[in-house]
Amino acid sequence: MLSRWQGGFAALIVTLLTGVLVILDINDEAMRRWWAGHALTTDTVSGLLVLAITLLVVDQVVRLRQLNSRAQAVAAQAAIIMTQAGRALNAVTQATAKGAHDSDGDAASSEVRTYMMMLLVGAPVLIDAQVSRNFLEQAQIVGGLMALSVGMTAKSSGQAAAKDARLDDAVQRLRAAATPLLQVLTPETQAAVRGDESA
Repeated sequence: MLSRWQGGFAALIVTLLTGVLVILDINDEAMRRWWAGHALTTDTVSGLLVLAITLLVVDQVVRLRQLNSRAQAVAAQAAIIMTQAGRALNAVTQATAKGAHDSDGDAASSEVRTYMMMLLVGAPVLIDAQVSRNFLEQAQIVGGLMALSVGMTAKSSGQAAAKDARLDDAVQRLRAAATPLLQVLTPETQAAVRGDESA
C-alpha cells in the first residue's frame, strides 16, 4: 500500500498524464488518427488510466476519512498525556526544589514512570500522522528531561538552572505541538487539559 504522499503524488501524475493525452487528442490531428486506427490500444490505455485514477483517488479519500475519524482518539490520547505531563512536571519541580524531601523524589519518580508508560501506550495511536508524531517525539523529549531532572544529583545551582531552562523550553514546545491535536476537543476539555481552573 502506498503512503499518503506517494498515493497523492501518483494520483496527481496519472491525472496530469490523462489530461495531457486528452489535450493532445483534441489538438493533434496525427495523434487523433493514430488513436482512431488502434481501437484496442485506445480502449486499453483509457481503461487503465480511468482505473488508476479511480483507485488512487479512492485510496486517498479513504485514507483521509480514516485519519479524520481517528482525530478524536488522537486528541483524547494527547489530552491524557498532556494532563499527566503537567502532574509529572509539578512533582519534578517539587522534587528538585531546595529543601525537598526524599518522599518528593519518590513521588516525582512515580509520576515520571506513569508518564512514560502513557507514552508507550499512546505511541501506536500517535505515530500514524505527522502532526501527532511530532507531538509524540516532543513528549518523549519532555519525558527524558524529566527523568534526568529526577535522577540529577548535582549540587551546582548553575547546572540546576540550565536543566530547568531546558525542561521549561521542552514543555513549551510540547504545548505548541499539542495545540493542533486538541482542536477537535470541546473548549471545556481543552481548558481542563491546560489546567484552567475556571473551566
